[in-house]
Amino acid sequence: MSHLTPSADRRAADIAAFSRRHRFHWFEALPWLIAVAAYFMFPNYLALGSQILAIILFALSVDLVLGYAGIVTLGHAAFFGVGAYTAGILAANGWGEPISGLLAAAVAAACIGLASGWIILRTTGLTLLMQTLVVAAMLYELANKAYRFTGGADGLQGMSVWPIFGTFRFDMFGNTAYFYCLVVLFFGWLVVRNTVNSSFGRSLTGIRENVGRMHAIGAPVAQRRLVVYALSAALAGIAGALTAQTAQFVGLNVLNLERSGTILVMLIIGGIGRLYGAFIGVPLYMIAQDRFAEADPTYWYFWIGLAMVFIVVFLRGGIFGVVERLLARSRKQ
Repeated sequence: MSHLTPSADRRAADIAAFSRRHRFHWFEALPWLIAVAAYFMFPNYLALGSQILAIILFALSVDLVLGYAGIVTLGHAAFFGVGAYTAGILAANGWGEPISGLLAAAVAAACIGLASGWIILRTTGLTLLMQTLVVAAMLYELANKAYRFTGGADGLQGMSVWPIFGTFRFDMFGNTAYFYCLVVLFFGWLVVRNTVNSSFGRSLTGIRENVGRMHAIGAPVAQRRLVVYALSAALAGIAGALTAQTAQFVGLNVLNLERSGTILVMLIIGGIGRLYGAFIGVPLYMIAQDRFAEADPTYWYFWIGLAMVFIVVFLRGGIFGVVERLLARSRKQ
């Protein structure tokens, strides 16, 4: 019996460590406290703030597949755009209820994610990267050609989004939109947090690190990659729907390559595969873009690129990665 004790102790320690991953820590409240404080401190920038919150959700969806499952994609704007157009078309055709619009966007984007993922996730590397681009390009052209439904290059206009629960009306100052996006982001973050801290999430990390070993232990690699891809697509669709509902306009830019590339830049700034990197990278990029564009309207992208070079060379793992290393050092001391 004694030879079983170390094994039992180890299992107990593993279970305790796994359960600690699900516990909420005090620092996890910081993003939400900062977001609430920003509402009162910057009342003239609430429209920008609501867009930042929606893009954070989009970044979380990309981080789920890239940072945890290791699925490299340059076409995630496809799902963002599907969600935006789904909510927009509903609102432009007499159904502007926002919550059901979000759900419809999530379902539509998840279906596209399942259909495309079933094909493209059979490949890896550069082939996978190119196929994600192809999916986004095909949807872009579809939206451009379907002028009757999407408005084509002119954009989808005539949206009418109803008040939330029939009470909270969207206004031009962004008061309702800000808290609406904040609440939706919070629930989206809970989904991502619970996913990555679950046994399913740990298996995704294993797939990212060593696919062959996961196959060897009998893990259903293909199924889990497809499930997380569809879940990520649904979250991206919700983010797109948020953007459409708060701006009450949808243009072809929701599906273009630049959006997919920009979201990766934001994640690199904050830190890929760290859950909270999106909360740092997205606001920093969007605020920097706003400031640089105001100071240098012609060459503002140069300064963004210069900042990216600095981060890649000197801040490995992004800003959140630096914070993690500093905290690790302080614990050792």
